[in-house]
Amino acid sequence: MKIRFASVNQQKISEVRDILEPSGIEILPFPVKIEEMRTEDLQQLVSDKLLVAFKLIGKPVFVEHTALYVNSLNGFPGGLTQAFWERLQAAGFCKLIGGLDDPSAIARTLIGYCDGRKRHFFEGSVSGRIARQPAGVHGFEWDNVFIPDGHSETFAELGERKNGISMRKQALDEFVAFLRAQ
Repeated sequence: MKIRFASVNQQKISEVRDILEPSGIEILPFPVKIEEMRTEDLQQLVSDKLLVAFKLIGKPVFVEHTALYVNSLNGFPGGLTQAFWERLQAAGFCKLIGGLDDPSAIARTLIGYCDGRKRHFFEGSVSGRIARQPAGVHGFEWDNVFIPDGHSETFAELGERKNGISMRKQALDEFVAFLRAQ
């Protein structure tokens, strides 16, 4: 089975491909730059991104967005994680959040899929915490600051093992189950 994925992020495309290949699903990257809505609401952000992608492509397509919800910041930055990360980078992120009394966070991935008639959404989440200092060179963006519960290493330090436990994997597993049921 082949499926279109609207993304310009090569690391994300590679990770999605690595997770889906064992399921027999081939990713057809559709490299369109979609200006993302600036909102904390992940559902609204992905829904908007999906509608734009479908209008551009005109065929069934999926999009993905992953966000961090820091518990002691009342779930902020949520859908604004990318903008927050771009400003702070790893060291600033750890300094601001990793040093809090409660550095716990939830990483959520939301996949939106439009089959041409209807939109469908699939979510995965992993609880964890923000490290006091960045660690690891594998992965991308905030992989080097997020330590999933039950582990002592960041996603970046886990390397390929991340793909077996990540929020993206959970969301993609739901998506695969949906596609197979069609």
